[in-house]
Amino acid sequence: MAIFPSTKNFQGYFAPVRAEVDIDDLRVVEGAIPRDIHGAFHRVAPDPRFPPRAGDDIWFNGDGIVTLFRFHDGAVHMKQRWVHTDKFQLEAAAGRALFGAYRNPLSDDPSVADRYRGTANTNIIVHAGKLLALKEDSPPVAMDPLSLETFGYWDFDGRLTSPTFTAHPKLDPQTREMIAFGYATKGLCTRDMAYYAIAPSGEITKEVCFETPYYCMMHDFGVTRDYAVFHVVPIVGGWERLRKGLPHFGFDRSKDIYLGVLPRDGGAGDIRWFRGPNQFASHVMNAYNIGPKIYFDSPVAQGNMFPFFPDTAGAPFDPVAAQARLTRWSVDMSGRDERIEARVMTDLVGEFPRIDDRFAMTQYRHGYLLAQDASKPYDVPGSKSATGLMMNTLAHLNLETGETDTYWIGPTSSLQEPCFIPRRDSDAEGDGYIVVVENKLLENGSALILFDARRISSGPIARIDVPVRLRPALHGNWTPAERLAA
Repeated sequence: MAIFPSTKNFQGYFAPVRAEVDIDDLRVVEGAIPRDIHGAFHRVAPDPRFPPRAGDDIWFNGDGIVTLFRFHDGAVHMKQRWVHTDKFQLEAAAGRALFGAYRNPLSDDPSVADRYRGTANTNIIVHAGKLLALKEDSPPVAMDPLSLETFGYWDFDGRLTSPTFTAHPKLDPQTREMIAFGYATKGLCTRDMAYYAIAPSGEITKEVCFETPYYCMMHDFGVTRDYAVFHVVPIVGGWERLRKGLPHFGFDRSKDIYLGVLPRDGGAGDIRWFRGPNQFASHVMNAYNIGPKIYFDSPVAQGNMFPFFPDTAGAPFDPVAAQARLTRWSVDMSGRDERIEARVMTDLVGEFPRIDDRFAMTQYRHGYLLAQDASKPYDVPGSKSATGLMMNTLAHLNLETGETDTYWIGPTSSLQEPCFIPRRDSDAEGDGYIVVVENKLLENGSALILFDARRISSGPIARIDVPVRLRPALHGNWTPAERLAA
């Protein structure tokens, strides 16, 4: 019998779902699905199949489960499948958890020593005809984009030298390349990194190996037309922490941040490191360059945003310092100044930034994110979430004018990461739709919501009932029908 811990990581809305699903023609309960939306919205969530070996664990250490919402002619069909990682298959055969605490191999059953620990639960993206389920501590897991059948770990036909691969690769909208990296490439907690350029065919065409100033959770990065930009922030780890049974990462208030800038046509000797004061930044909205001047947009907090990765010196979590605001960092490759300039772009407190991905890597105007509006009522008993974040507002930011357009989801719901869907036959930036999953917290249910991306405050244009609760996902992406067919 699967008995999960009575902790906030495994109860209430965060309780495991553990369901594979096929549902044709989901019920539209409000509005109508635009008939020009053709393609697939894939999202992936951590959903543990077995109770944790560690007794309790971080909620996002669950097995990856992929949800496909396929849109066609005003209808949407749903399919959900587990990602059959090495971990998933080994534990299925044993009938119990074999892998221990989040990214701590010292807590594993001896029978799985030296096996990939990845859960493939962080991001999901289509490239080279494959659906890639991603977790940054292991290679991609290849799946079929429509059937969701798992093919297994993919090493890009033997060219991937790193045992790790980012959960946030970037697709170049002009060249159709995938730009990616791996960190801790020479072993857990090492400073070694590798940068990759991957052709539309899936062939790795470039690899650059280098070291970062210190080992950290290198979760995301920025890519411009000419540069790759790596932000080193003080979510740090080490074997000493693992031996003590501490969380893999902790926030170190003594360390500065860095931006490492690598020319896309350069080598390791061309990297420059810029420096700034201690802060926190995780996800990247976009990056671009105008000549040698580089702009890097990310929600930035003055303190630790992750209460589940506690302060390395034992300081209590500060929810005020954890408030992130979209900030534009800029550096100049033509000068000698190694300082990072910073400009806050909005007063909104939020995270999970997204854009119209057709304008990635270039100067852009429209950004979207989830915001936390503390002025709004909250009518759900108990803690707000297992993460401490209560994303109750969808926001559209006009980065040229500074205007914001927002929609509050109400006092009993929260939102998962938004995703932009371009309007067919339009190449105008921001002309399209936003798709987002609503967490109906009182009902322990879910809905799929569509907005006009230019009229967020007008409310949903369609609300679609999802008859199975969706555990909170980390990330998802849109793939148009023509790319699925190809």
